[in-house]
Amino acid sequence: MKSKRNHLRTELRLARRKWPDLHEFKIKELSLLIKRHRISVGLGEVTYLDNRWYVTHSGLLQLAFRRRCLGIKTSLEERQSDPVAGRWVFKAIVYKSARSRGFVGFGDADPSNVSSHVHGAEMRIAETRAVNRALRKAYGIGLCSVEELGCSSRPSE
Repeated sequence: MKSKRNHLRTELRLARRKWPDLHEFKIKELSLLIKRHRISVGLGEVTYLDNRWYVTHSGLLQLAFRRRCLGIKTSLEERQSDPVAGRWVFKAIVYKSARSRGFVGFGDADPSNVSSHVHGAEMRIAETRAVNRALRKAYGIGLCSVEELGCSSRPSE
């Protein structure tokens, strides 16, 4: 019990240092995330942009690892993808256990919905978005992931 309380205090201290202008209700939101999912500010598993909390891809993968996720399967949705236009659609299925029927997520990317810094990587971004959506469904994460943001909202960090 004591280590959970210390973990929470440490993470909130890191958050206040990293984002000094956080309002108290945003600290409470973060506190709930840390308690419920053991999300870590220090490990970069969550970030704060435009007055909202976002989970990161690495944060979702770490959560799946901590909860002993059985596996993640991805596949290209060829009929919806258009390689010539740089439009890619992926399907991801997260299996939490051997008896799990799987949690499905889809991700898409094309030059119009990714940052100009990553043009040419649309295929990888689409797969990451699909995995993130499936992981968020599987583990009940109500936050959008940073990688699912479009180019206009993409952080410059």
